[in-house]
Amino acid sequence: MFQLGSAPGKGFWARHRWKMLLSLGVAGAGYAAYRFYDAHQKQLVRVEQRAEEERAADEIIKNQLEAHFEKVQRISDTTTLPFAMHYLRSRVMEELDISHLTERLLQGKGELTPEDKYETWEKIKILSFTRTVSSMWAMTLLSLYVRVQVTILGRHLYLDFARGTDGAQLQAESDTFSGNGHKDFLGTADYLATYGITALIRQMQHAATEILKEKQLKDPMSMDQVSQTMLQISEQFMSLCEGNSWINFLVPENANRYAQLMAVSSSGFDDSSLLMDVGKLDQLMTETRIVLASDDFRNIMDMSLRKVADLVIEDLRAQVGAALPPSGLPLAKLLARVAQLSSMLLEEPSKNKHIQTIRSMPEVGLFYTFLYANMPPQT
Repeated sequence: MFQLGSAPGKGFWARHRWKMLLSLGVAGAGYAAYRFYDAHQKQLVRVEQRAEEERAADEIIKNQLEAHFEKVQRISDTTTLPFAMHYLRSRVMEELDISHLTERLLQGKGELTPEDKYETWEKIKILSFTRTVSSMWAMTLLSLYVRVQVTILGRHLYLDFARGTDGAQLQAESDTFSGNGHKDFLGTADYLATYGITALIRQMQHAATEILKEKQLKDPMSMDQVSQTMLQISEQFMSLCEGNSWINFLVPENANRYAQLMAVSSSGFDDSSLLMDVGKLDQLMTETRIVLASDDFRNIMDMSLRKVADLVIEDLRAQVGAALPPSGLPLAKLLARVAQLSSMLLEEPSKNKHIQTIRSMPEVGLFYTFLYANMPPQT
């Protein structure tokens, strides 16, 4: 009997089943891989598009940030510091006017007793040095202080951006320049000339009296001796300030009290409706006081004062010219020229070589770079 064989199709399937399954599996895997690859590519495109949109948004905010900071810098350089220096100059000249003493000597010839003449000359001696060293100290510290203000504001703008500050809000603040207490903070640059200068001068006069008490009017003084005398008065002035109380000449101790003073000066009476929002202002002032009290700031302050003293002596030497003998001139003959140095120290910033010299000092530039990068902790 014949045995029925397997159907051709079934035999073929049996013989090639695994090959066909493998081929179908490979094809399916390839199609799945293609779908996965296609989906992945589309996802990458979407991610890249979002990243590009975020980069564009970041660029817009960074441009707004830079524009806002440049506006702060421009206001400081063209308005804040020039106005503060102008007002400071008028206050120093008013508080330390020596003309009435020199007129007394000229008009009182033959009438003043020797004791009166000596007393008047002693007053001129003290006030001449007080005027110039006060100007040297106030100009140097004011220019450094205003730069601290701008650096602190720049740091706050950067942190606001890093925390995701809304670009529209930043632009609005840039347009009005009233947001976050920035304008009020820059306004504290006037505090020295408005409120601190009287106490500063009084303390500087005590220091000058102490340093000059052994220096006689007839004694010759060289330019180096004059320079050393000025620096000694400045150092004595700082030693009379308990702790860092000299900071109170530059920065208000209390933001609330400062706001009240501003309200009174603006309206002539204590109008609480004019009080500024002191929250941010107090924070900025606190950070400023921390910076001014630091050893790093004290170092650049000392270096700047010494550099300015060198420039002042160059000016004095140019005034004296060939009239200066090797042993120097009697102190009495130098006093008028010493007093005149104050005018050059308090010139407007764009013409003030002392301010320009301080700004160009590498140590000063490095200090502000580190200050921007490493702002002191908030308290």
